[in-house]
Order: sequence, then C-alpha cells, then structure tokens
Amino acid sequence: MASGMYRLVYYSRNHIAHNEATFGSHLEEILEKSRINNQRDEITGALLFNSGCFAQVLEGPLDKVEAAFERIQQDERHGDVSLLALDPIDRRSFPNWAMGFIGTSDIHAKRFAAIGLSSGFDPSRLSGDEIHALLRDLAIEEEAA
Repeated sequence: MASGMYRLVYYSRNHIAHNEATFGSHLEEILEKSRINNQRDEITGALLFNSGCFAQVLEGPLDKVEAAFERIQQDERHGDVSLLALDPIDRRSFPNWAMGFIGTSDIHAKRFAAIGLSSGFDPSRLSGDEIHALLRDLAIEEEAA
C-alpha cells in the first residue's frame, strides 16, 4: 500500500448509551485508545462530538489511516459511519494532536452556535473540507487559549 500522507474525514452517529456517566466513560475510553494507537501509527487528528454525532479528521500514512478507519467502522459505538473525504496532503493540520477532542469549552460552544443554525450539526450536510476547516480552526483556538 502507498505510504504517502493522507487526510481522512468521516462522521458517524453516536451509539453509546445516552446516560451522561456512561457516555463520558466510553468517550474517555475512545480517546485514550485512539491516542495510543495514533501515536504508534503516526496518525494525528481531532474528534468532534455534538448533537449525537461524531466528526473526525485523521492524518497520516495511507495504510495506517485506512486501518484506523476500518477499526472505527467495526466499533459498535459508531453507527452510520460515512466517509466524507480521503485526500493526499502535503502537511498535517493537527501536527501536535495524536487525537484532539473538540466540543467541551465555551469557545467551541460559541463557534458551534453558527454551525448549528446552518446545519443543525448534521454532518451529512457538511463536506469533508468544511468539517476539516471547522476542526482545524477550533484546534487553533484551543491551542491559543
């Protein structure tokens, strides 16, 4: 398989129990395991959760990004997994994040307000480029805070 640098963008529906404690523990488990796997596989990226949906950008070698996406598709906590983009890239947008998580701070809540009004945060109505730009911009704000 090719080993060039690629960016994969997908969204999925939350299939984790809606109980806040259960959801929180599952989310921490997803993030912890993702960070370990991604560091091992030289993958960077960011995960966003809002309105019952996940949106994620993964960057790294093509074979590693495809393997990570395959694991996500097999994970019962994700439903309706949809690939939005898989494109070669010259450089990473998230070089410092083995797996950043976006969606908890006041900054993010304010940024989401505008997105929510235009799409109801229905990621199926956003393109891979729009989700990537959103996550990149939020990551820049997070690092600056």
